[in-house]
Amino acid sequence: MHDKQIKNNVLSDVWLKAAVVGGLWASVEIIIGSFLHNLRIPFAGSILASFGTIFLVAFFQLWPVRGLIWRAGIICALMKSLSPSSVIFGPMIGIMLEAFLLEGIIRIFGKNLFAFLLGGSFSVLSALLHKIVGLLILYGFNLIQIYLNIFYFAAKQIHIQNVDAWVLVDLLIGIYVVIGSLAALTGFFIGRKSRLLQKGNRELSLTNIPNRELFNMNSGQQFRLVLLLIHLLIIPAGLAVLNFFNFYIGTALVASYAGFCIYYYRNILRRLKKPIFWIQLIIVTLLAGFFWENGNFTGGLVIGLEMNVRAILIVLSFSALSVELRNPLVKTFLFRKGFRNIYIAVSMAFSILPVMIGNIPKSKEMIGHPIKSIAGIICDAGGWLEMMKSQNKEI
Repeated sequence: MHDKQIKNNVLSDVWLKAAVVGGLWASVEIIIGSFLHNLRIPFAGSILASFGTIFLVAFFQLWPVRGLIWRAGIICALMKSLSPSSVIFGPMIGIMLEAFLLEGIIRIFGKNLFAFLLGGSFSVLSALLHKIVGLLILYGFNLIQIYLNIFYFAAKQIHIQNVDAWVLVDLLIGIYVVIGSLAALTGFFIGRKSRLLQKGNRELSLTNIPNRELFNMNSGQQFRLVLLLIHLLIIPAGLAVLNFFNFYIGTALVASYAGFCIYYYRNILRRLKKPIFWIQLIIVTLLAGFFWENGNFTGGLVIGLEMNVRAILIVLSFSALSVELRNPLVKTFLFRKGFRNIYIAVSMAFSILPVMIGNIPKSKEMIGHPIKSIAGIICDAGGWLEMMKSQNKEI
């Protein structure tokens, strides 16, 4: 299942358990994430973060092992990156941030209910912060000015004076903190109950499961290390041109870069073909036109167009980077630089991903009965661990 470099290497107990948790977490992300995104349900990332918090806290009650959560987060994030989407940075960063925050707070405050509640708050809140930072990267800080102008315009219409423009942000943060605490509390009780009601090992078969490899791509995509470096340089260089030079020069640069990316990375077109992407750009342009300073509609439209060009540059460059990071040479480099355990754990979890997906509840059942569904997954943990151990002996 793995290349010759990892023959005769086995994982420690914590990595085996992390492979189970990370693999099951990735399965839940894939099933629920597809359901939420296909239905265009708002705040899908926040809902997934809540499920992830319930999941991690519940599993930690079953296996209270130091380092389990951050390892599971890395495994889940890397498995998520292997999905068909050409953009991997957003989901990967979100998942790892959620896991590292939860792990860090538990280490600081101990394995107690207070730590789980605080960690859950930060874990779910990270979804909001991740979204805000992502929008600022995508559109720039002009987005803040547009938000402030919209807020003050709305306050004036309803005759509210001297109101703080950040009150909505504070309210939103409070809501996320409460949701995160409730998610952690739910996970705490699910984990405690599941620990008492474990079913034991299940008969699970690995028959006819296809070979899966980390960083594997089946599209015939050609990789170039020089392009990886170029895309890394294009991001700061392109943003500098857009910020400090003529708008038309920046647009011409981005248009040329876009032409190359679309020609060389055909999968990027899937992102650009989505109507929601262009609808967002149109909305941003119109909002900038109507709510820019001093009611300057034309100037606002120009600012909106500049924000759109910036967004296209960011989307294309990050999509191209996502492809080049799947280069087998990058995989080999990471493996030789001390990432052996991560590579083996992800490969093992990825190889039985179809079995995991086939054995956990479907999306409607999981959304409709989240507590029952997650409890059932936790109860089967022993069976998944035995499967991982059997694979571990065969490596």
